[in-house]
Amino acid sequence: MELTLLGTGAPAGLPRPDCPCAACAAALGPDARAATALLLDGALLLDLTPGAAFAAARAGRSLTGVRQVLLSHPHDGPAVEVPAGLPQPGRVPDGRELTLLTGHRVRAVALDAPGTGYAVTGPEGQRLLYLPPGGAPAGLAETAEAYDMVLADVVGRPDALAKLRAVGAVGPTTDVLAVHLDHDVPPGPELGRRLAAAGARAVPDGVTLAVGAYEDVPDVPRRTLVLGGARSGKSVEAERRLEAFPHVLYVATGGSRNGDTEWSSRVAAHRERRPGSWQTVETCDLVPLLKEEGPPLLVDCLSLWLTDAMDSVGAWDDAVWAERGEKALRERMQELTEAMRVTRRTVVAVSNEVGSGIVPSTASGRRYRDELGRLNAGFAAECEHVLLVVAGQAVVLRG
Repeated sequence: MELTLLGTGAPAGLPRPDCPCAACAAALGPDARAATALLLDGALLLDLTPGAAFAAARAGRSLTGVRQVLLSHPHDGPAVEVPAGLPQPGRVPDGRELTLLTGHRVRAVALDAPGTGYAVTGPEGQRLLYLPPGGAPAGLAETAEAYDMVLADVVGRPDALAKLRAVGAVGPTTDVLAVHLDHDVPPGPELGRRLAAAGARAVPDGVTLAVGAYEDVPDVPRRTLVLGGARSGKSVEAERRLEAFPHVLYVATGGSRNGDTEWSSRVAAHRERRPGSWQTVETCDLVPLLKEEGPPLLVDCLSLWLTDAMDSVGAWDDAVWAERGEKALRERMQELTEAMRVTRRTVVAVSNEVGSGIVPSTASGRRYRDELGRLNAGFAAECEHVLLVVAGQAVVLRG
């Protein structure tokens, strides 16, 4: 089954008309995108958008062989003149299946938002799933056969991928393409980085792909360290890297701190951001979790783990530190990094970067700063990806 992407952008396109934002200003050349529309084997058109005939011509395709035009959006979209020779656009009711004379079978997929998704099976058995902007499947079976290709609003609804992965509909070899791309993420390297973290990719308008053919599907990094200063956005970045995956275990190392209302507000803000399918455990005992098999771990954060570790070895007392505390802390840090080296789980860990600020005025403060620097360096050495978040922008240090 051959797929031509006549457009890969949001309904208003990218850049949006008359939008002065930075992302729209940068969406030039191959980063400019028309509204998403798909042409399958020249016979099936999913979503009729303005300029579809010209887009097909630019891609070296023609719409003269189209036998069915289906709409996915929750509305009929902008007023579009139907090119001569094309059938009138229609919509398949949820759960119903349409069979074309060309041998394609199209099943309408129910969504958790207005609109219609389409599962298309080609004449030779290749399977594709197309979801409209802002939509995720609803009422999925407990287990499902993996699609060869999924096209979805990965940036706007990463949880759609999580739902599909949970039932096996997206597997290790599924080619996940991000469509309906809008100005929420700057185009170029930042978009590629965000999508790769979800195991997805983007292609320019006009590209033709063979559904079911092996593509260079991005490998999701198994171990990632996200560094940053206070309120830099490091926790948001870490959460974003796993929001397309189900059953994440969120490891909170800071505890509840009863009576500290400011801390409670921070914890509540973090909890509200997390998908409902995630579980939370409050512990600093990270080594057993790293050694176990299980779902991805999000550890927030190593800075508080270190505070707990220094408490346990008496590191704040100069005499204890000199006698046995330093050695005991080094052993705990080494045990943690060694567990990180051999873990088979996907892990995203957060830590503070404190070495570039004001030098602490106390010996204990300087000790903590130095040990956190050592912990970050040792932990980063075991990670495929290391990011530094500054002013909400992730700078890739490794990977």
